[in-house]
Amino acid sequence: MDGELVRRGLARSRRHAAELVAAGRVTRAGTVLTKPSTAVGPEDLVEVTPDPHDPGYASRAAFKLAGVLDALDAAGRAGSAEAGGLPRAPVVDGARCLDLGASTGGFTDVLLRRGAREVVAVDVGHDQLVPALRADPRVVVHEGLNVRDLSPEHVGVVPDVVVGDLSFISLAMVLPAVAGVVGPGTDLLLLVKPQFEVGRERLGSGGVVRDPALHVEVVAAVARHAALVGLRPIAVVPSPLPGPSGNREYFWWLRAGDPGRADGAAFEDEALEGAAAQAVAWQPGPDGGPPPVVAVARTVGPSAELSTEPPDRPSAAAVPPPAPHAAPGVPETTDRPLTGGAA
Repeated sequence: MDGELVRRGLARSRRHAAELVAAGRVTRAGTVLTKPSTAVGPEDLVEVTPDPHDPGYASRAAFKLAGVLDALDAAGRAGSAEAGGLPRAPVVDGARCLDLGASTGGFTDVLLRRGAREVVAVDVGHDQLVPALRADPRVVVHEGLNVRDLSPEHVGVVPDVVVGDLSFISLAMVLPAVAGVVGPGTDLLLLVKPQFEVGRERLGSGGVVRDPALHVEVVAAVARHAALVGLRPIAVVPSPLPGPSGNREYFWWLRAGDPGRADGAAFEDEALEGAAAQAVAWQPGPDGGPPPVVAVARTVGPSAELSTEPPDRPSAAAVPPPAPHAAPGVPETTDRPLTGGAA
């Protein structure tokens, strides 16, 4: 049935079709269907109940990135120098973007709706990006490409914003390649999935990591690896949605700068672990409120060399409830030639 929903234009992808079925929104001749594998003939009357709250994103994952961008935007609007020290949120409007692990295109969809000038969509799989995004002239598709093999030639110019939602691989394995295609000031929002960071021997039943201490460990470890390749940890934000199996996930907001040093990374260990612990401790409320933006405490000393925050960017406070985002137009931007390094 999932394939038939896609063929009829009732679902954007087979994954989306499965989500519609799981939500009880698909009927055949008035009967709610409960399994994506249900046989449906071309003559069967199949209907999908509209969801007035569904903006029609390419995938469920889009809500993760949209929620985090809203939280960061809200932090910027509330900015005050004494509350967190965050720079202005990543600016998507008019940006050249890179989407790592694009899959069906949930993150790409969010970026385009918020005014991205271009999105380079990279995925190791094939034929997953929904047709509407594949046909969009602002999208450059690289399929069958492992992020570990990413090179400047794939990206073309230095991206302003990098987003990532990778599965079945640790971020520590891809960060060196990612650092090689960004430049000073590039903002990165990378999703940390503890189930792919802890190692198979420490996974719980159903592939879910339940020990909060393991979450803190891997979230801090990813930031430590990032700092060593010149990607400065700015803040960590819990994903507003869990993974499909219920795993809690977290976004690291990183900013590219100078290559890190071992002494600088060690200097920030306590700050990284503290930020990770705060993010892991957050629990979504019954009203589905916004996640917190947990800034990495500023330090003085060697690690300060990793910062490339523009001097005119204001600081930001803790996150209030975000206002609805209105996507502005796409202004002209200046492309930065890609040199192949983060330095």
